[in-house]
Parts: sequence; C-alpha cells; structure tokens
Amino acid sequence: MSSTGGGVPGFGFFLSWLIATAAEWRTIVAPSSVVIAFGFSVAAGVIFGICPAMKAARINPIEALRHE
Repeated sequence: MSSTGGGVPGFGFFLSWLIATAAEWRTIVAPSSVVIAFGFSVAAGVIFGICPAMKAARINPIEALRHE
C-alpha cells in the first residue's frame, strides 16, 4: 500500500488546484496525465520494493545476522 500512497490521483489534482487558486493561475489537468503519473508511481514503488526484497530473500538468515 505504501508504494501507491505517493501516487494517489486525487492528491495531485488537489495540489494543482490549490496552487492555481493561490497564485491565480489557470491550470489544466488532463486525465491521461493523471493516469500516466499514477502508473509510473506504482511501477517505481513495486520495482524498488521487490528488488531489495528478492535480494534479502536469497541471503541465509544466520549469515546476515552474523555480519550485522
């Protein structure tokens, strides 16, 4: 769940609206950009979460504790 927490689609839209309101700018958020950003966020979270977990799973627990 934490890998998708940073890519919550509503948060980016809300932040864009907040900045536009505060600075009196006009912003346009396309739905495709929300989907693409969310996809990249999920992919990065999964990749950078699975790679260290797979490396740790291959280590013998006794050896890992011995070197700590």
